[in-house]
Amino acid sequence: MSLGFYIIMAAQFFSALADNALLIAAIAILRDMQAPAQYEPLLKTFFTLSYVVLAAFVGAFADSMHKWRVMFISNGIKIFGCGMMFFSVHPLLAYAVVGLGAAAYSPAKYGILTEYLPHRLLVVANGWIEGLTVIAIILGVVLGGMLIQPATSAHLLSFDFPLIDTGIDTPPEIYLLIIGVLYLIAALFNLYIPDTGVDHKPLKKNPIYLLHEFNHCLMLLWRDKLGQISLAVTTLFWGAGATLQFIVIEWAKSALNLGLSKASMLQGVVAIGVAIGAALAAKMITLRKAVRVIPLGIAMGLVVISMIAVRDTWLAVPLLVIIGILSGYFVVPMNALLQHRGHILMGAGHSIAVQNFNENLSILFMTGIYALLLKAGLHIYWVIVLFGLFVASMMWLVKRHHEANQRIHDSVSQLEDVQH
Repeated sequence: MSLGFYIIMAAQFFSALADNALLIAAIAILRDMQAPAQYEPLLKTFFTLSYVVLAAFVGAFADSMHKWRVMFISNGIKIFGCGMMFFSVHPLLAYAVVGLGAAAYSPAKYGILTEYLPHRLLVVANGWIEGLTVIAIILGVVLGGMLIQPATSAHLLSFDFPLIDTGIDTPPEIYLLIIGVLYLIAALFNLYIPDTGVDHKPLKKNPIYLLHEFNHCLMLLWRDKLGQISLAVTTLFWGAGATLQFIVIEWAKSALNLGLSKASMLQGVVAIGVAIGAALAAKMITLRKAVRVIPLGIAMGLVVISMIAVRDTWLAVPLLVIIGILSGYFVVPMNALLQHRGHILMGAGHSIAVQNFNENLSILFMTGIYALLLKAGLHIYWVIVLFGLFVASMMWLVKRHHEANQRIHDSVSQLEDVQH
């Protein structure tokens, strides 16, 4: 891999690090406000809303200029959202603005891989990116958990600059300032991402045209036999992953008697497993063999259910690592396959925008259902069982559909052979 690829990874690392630290900080601010418990999963809902609402526009925006410029602008929007939270705007609204930046960032972040690298390196590149992103998630949630601890924020607030009144007087202000600096570092790395030499399409200004074009791309990917399978798997995975973040926090409180700071570190444990799974997939799975990992999605859903039997942290840690390994091993090849098919059918930015639309619609749906289940007073153990069964059964249906596609393809090939 060239230097440019590592610069892309560094930019992604710091941006993802800040996103995840900010999520923990936002949860802490909501708890300080004594907001209802269902507001916490709604943070993810507000964050992902932009991915769905703006899907028709962000793909075209990402394909209209150099990807580094898109990523730089997007990080600027994230800094603005973090600043809103700093100035006491409600966390749900402020995190929604950060989500707007993330929605614009994502097509450029993944689209640049298909522009910059040959398709034979896509699984490896995705393994690197997903592995590094997961490390950023681990460190982000751990950093967020450390920053919200009273002792840490008190220590940071004790620093004084001679003759300068910084105006930073409260724990939320100091940890939001640190998170803002991480976004700024990511933006600086964006400036050094190389130009890929790919021609860019001028951005159409007619929103009706953009909506029509997006709908065409959406139908194109769902009708493609390989595209629909990889899109279904990644859509389910990201919805389940986002919901699992909040399930782990609530489960840690009920089953393990852990507070937010330590529970956020258990999220990091899942992420360690995802990083291991992503690394194994990059080493062992080629693009041609990507669909063979689908049964691991079924296994992941069933393993999640075993969380209800765990009452000790020493058992919880290896279980969460296993869940993470299964997740990382099956999502990385499917993600690479989806990017490859999308790039062939419609171009990098549009393809990622379609992917984001479906995946974040899934996140909205699954985190919304989770919030409703909490509001209805359903115990977290029942939520875990329903969640695990849903993931396993949906992955089984995707597997059956792919097998049906293969049978049709084989029958058509045999018929063509007979005719020839």
